[in-house]
Amino acid sequence: MMTREEVYNSLSEYLRDLFEVPAENITPDAKLYEDLDLDSIDAVDLVVKLQDLTNKKIPPEEFKTVRTVDDVVDRVYALLED
Repeated sequence: MMTREEVYNSLSEYLRDLFEVPAENITPDAKLYEDLDLDSIDAVDLVVKLQDLTNKKIPPEEFKTVRTVDDVVDRVYALLED
């Protein structure tokens, strides 16, 4: 089982590698769309990567209310605990 910190570090790595988000922009309270310039297609790509990380199917509705990096970490960590 991954820790919250490991989930956060993996997410940060994905944001840097897949979407070329500068590391200094990635903070727990950074907004995915406004601060990190992700769009809806990026969000789908991110969910696919997170499914690989968790080895679980992530229902799209799980991510409808996600706004910040910390929201994503919370959702992924909750999935891992199930």
